[in-house]
Amino acid sequence: MIEGETLWELVDKRAAATPAAEMAVDDAGRRMTFGELRDRSERVAAALAERGVGPGVTVTWELPTWLESMVLAAALARLGAKQNPIVHIYREREVSFCVRQTGASMLVVPTSFANFGFGDMAHKIAADIAREGGELAVLTCDRDLAEADPSRLGTPPTSGEEIRWYFYTSGTTAEPKGAQHTDQTIYMLARGIIERFGVTGDDRNALVFPFPHLGGIAWLFVSLMTGCVNILLEAFVPDRVVEVLDAEGVTLAGAGTVFHQTYLAAQAKSDRQLFANVRAFPGGGARKPPQLHYDMRAAFPSSAGIFSGYGLTEAPILTMSGVANSDEDLANTEGSAMPGVVLKLIKEDGTLAGPGEEGEIRARAPQLMKGYVDSELDDEAFDGEGYFCTGDLGVLNDRGMLVISGRLKDIIIRKGENVSAKEVEDHLWTHPKVGDVAVIGLPDPVTGERVCAVVVTAPGQEPITFEEMTQQLLSAGLMSQKIPEQLEIVESLPRNPAGKVLKRDLQARLESTRPDRRG
Repeated sequence: MIEGETLWELVDKRAAATPAAEMAVDDAGRRMTFGELRDRSERVAAALAERGVGPGVTVTWELPTWLESMVLAAALARLGAKQNPIVHIYREREVSFCVRQTGASMLVVPTSFANFGFGDMAHKIAADIAREGGELAVLTCDRDLAEADPSRLGTPPTSGEEIRWYFYTSGTTAEPKGAQHTDQTIYMLARGIIERFGVTGDDRNALVFPFPHLGGIAWLFVSLMTGCVNILLEAFVPDRVVEVLDAEGVTLAGAGTVFHQTYLAAQAKSDRQLFANVRAFPGGGARKPPQLHYDMRAAFPSSAGIFSGYGLTEAPILTMSGVANSDEDLANTEGSAMPGVVLKLIKEDGTLAGPGEEGEIRARAPQLMKGYVDSELDDEAFDGEGYFCTGDLGVLNDRGMLVISGRLKDIIIRKGENVSAKEVEDHLWTHPKVGDVAVIGLPDPVTGERVCAVVVTAPGQEPITFEEMTQQLLSAGLMSQKIPEQLEIVESLPRNPAGKVLKRDLQARLESTRPDRRG
């Protein structure tokens, strides 16, 4: 395994060690070697330097899972710039917030993708900033990046401890929260993945989720450290994804419940064995039915089943199962603490939970963020001993394996993305037909959780319709990920004596209901 302080050091060392080895292949059949990654990245870095990008300069980029996304990340690492990768579901409201809070000097987007005009959005944000006296350069990337002569580039950065990454996540606040990471926090995360999964240069990993996720960047590190190949899919179109992964000999077929269910359904319809070389199905970000592990093992005999884990953008992959775990643990838990991670569970009364007792999960870890971009959020995020307070509830069994049992924070995790219930509620409150509202998450076999709005009709009004609710939220600028799939009209919301809505009661009452519409 190759080791290094910075992302660029890993790029350079891997290219020197195995320059002709394949590093990535995309769903269009384009391939890139480790040597090509280094050489293209240096040329792109030279072009970016000509536009003023250099050490400490922040670049926000919102690109799909393309080879060029990997090249851009490496090029910015070569320059020592700060990177703010954001997933393509973010729209003007969220992108503008990220650009402004990080002080980005450049925004990199495709002209259009998934029927949305990212170029138009980026230029509108830049125009708004210009009217305020600021400046934001817009760079368009449509599976290509400008290149220049790298001979005049300065020396690359040598410290992996500087903050060079801003990853945004939704939570209980209306605005996204920016988690600050370093090359070393991501490097330590990658080391843990390699150890837990037993990753080698022979592995071919399915990168089927958006590359700008911290998990995507982590797999870039894993690939450079081990020499494994990433199979890139720009969008999750089930039949196409299965076809590509099968043809490319996938060995690690991530990356969560909805993906695994797709693979299982494809195998059930196939007259031959799919994924003949697959050895595991990494997962996380959504609830996992225990039976799914056994179903995957039966359908794909070469595999060990599902390796699932638990983590957050602020504290990625705190626990993970892997090659050393039993079927019982793989099916029913989220694995044990990753290397260097220290967990403690705190009960409601503030005391330490013992084995089998539920408590809030708190963590210290080498992959833990260095604080939020908005430092005012840090006091609430960390306890007096420096443990990150996840807001999630869990139980550690007598073998140190974690089972997630609930959450304290009022968020809904839909397809691995956080949705702030409060944000959706605040916007629905402004509709004249809404007298009271609670937004909750309900178990969903496809998305992990679906977003459900529970509404009390305002006096003298007709009940709000599903279409009216959707239009209200879209007009407020919310991205489609946050729009409820289900609307329930009730006479009143259950509340405790202090007036707090008892969302667990609502969830228990509505768990078996069906959504009005899927997002």
